[in-house]
Amino acid sequence: MDELRVIQGRTLRPEDVVRIRDWLQVHPDANRTRLSRELCVAWNWRNGAGRLKDMAARSLLLKLEACGYIQLPPRQTASVNGRRNRRLGPLDHDQSALEGPLQSLQPVRVEPVIEGTAQGRLFQFLLQRYHYLGHRNCVGENLKYLACDRGGRPLACLLFGSAAWKAAARDRWIGWSEAQRRRHLPRIANNTRFTILPWVRVPHLASHLLGRVTTRLSADWQCKYGHPLELVETFVEQARFAGHCYRAAGWIPVGLTTGRTRNHDGVAPPAPIKSIWVKTLTPDARRRLTT
Repeated sequence: MDELRVIQGRTLRPEDVVRIRDWLQVHPDANRTRLSRELCVAWNWRNGAGRLKDMAARSLLLKLEACGYIQLPPRQTASVNGRRNRRLGPLDHDQSALEGPLQSLQPVRVEPVIEGTAQGRLFQFLLQRYHYLGHRNCVGENLKYLACDRGGRPLACLLFGSAAWKAAARDRWIGWSEAQRRRHLPRIANNTRFTILPWVRVPHLASHLLGRVTTRLSADWQCKYGHPLELVETFVEQARFAGHCYRAAGWIPVGLTTGRTRNHDGVAPPAPIKSIWVKTLTPDARRRLTT
């Protein structure tokens, strides 16, 4: 590599790639996990909570290998992501119809999901089975919420992850420069999954849950990752949904996607057109994102 490149949000210099190659030559028997962790330590690459950005480093190394800049050692064990992405077997859950006014469910509990718990497995199972896009392992910063009624019965799943790297309509609405986008993108979260379970038919529940979650989302993000959020976004597939619950919860539409994904090669069919919705989490979000 003979020029600067931005990968995983980091600007890489040619000497950075040379350093990685040298490390691989000196430690031919080291595994990929060790390399990614030592890279984080060498660069002091941490999130706002001080934890090493190990997964980001692994993604960076894989992208360098894909571009032909380095050759990583063979995998010594099966991919952890492969195990995490496996489809869970059936879990017992009540599917009897739940209908009536929102008040009949109160108090509705909306809590972050703790990884590795029974609640976490239930969340993954419900999204895999009932969301039309399914659910795979999350990469990068993310928060999962499970909504339950007063008796503890699951009502809905909400997943927030890293913002889209580029979205022309969103970027115009914010008004930031490319440098500002690179600097402040971690302060935007993307509502990548939201599903009301199919046996739940309660008017206004969806907008109620969106309102409840966005009230606490930035504080929960701060607690987990050491930095707050200014804005939340989502992409609504137009052929499937109108976005009424987002509008009712105070989100605003800012435009449409082009049907091109980050990895679109110009040959594959375009992705479905989606409307882009955003909601500010602070009164001066746009000013903060453009400084």
